[in-house]
Amino acid sequence: MAMLLLLSTISWTVEKHLCMGRVMDVALFDHAEDCGMKAGLSLLEDEPSVNKHCCNDEAFTIQGQDDLTHDISSFDFSQQVFLISFTCSYLGFFEETTDENIDFDSYPPPILAEDLNILHQVFLI
Repeated sequence: MAMLLLLSTISWTVEKHLCMGRVMDVALFDHAEDCGMKAGLSLLEDEPSVNKHCCNDEAFTIQGQDDLTHDISSFDFSQQVFLISFTCSYLGFFEETTDENIDFDSYPPPILAEDLNILHQVFLI
């Protein structure tokens, strides 16, 4: 439960470096390393002002939760009924049961005066 709480409150940042449409590097919480294409093109070109490179960087961030306080009064009536009934039924699993096993091994079955199938003329075919 603690890990779930930790993972839901952290903001996740994923950065990708793309070169010619292919993913070259993926990084979590850090900057993705470039493939070196930009440095190689700057050495070959005479004019460094021309930006003709095929690489780009993409980044997206998933924001974590900031507010972790929940009050039961903020739920509507149907959510409160569900929460309370679920809690009561869940806690019922942990109650001790005092079932006594009654063994009928020492008691013989009653003696029949007549065969009931023949008396009522009920036969299995």
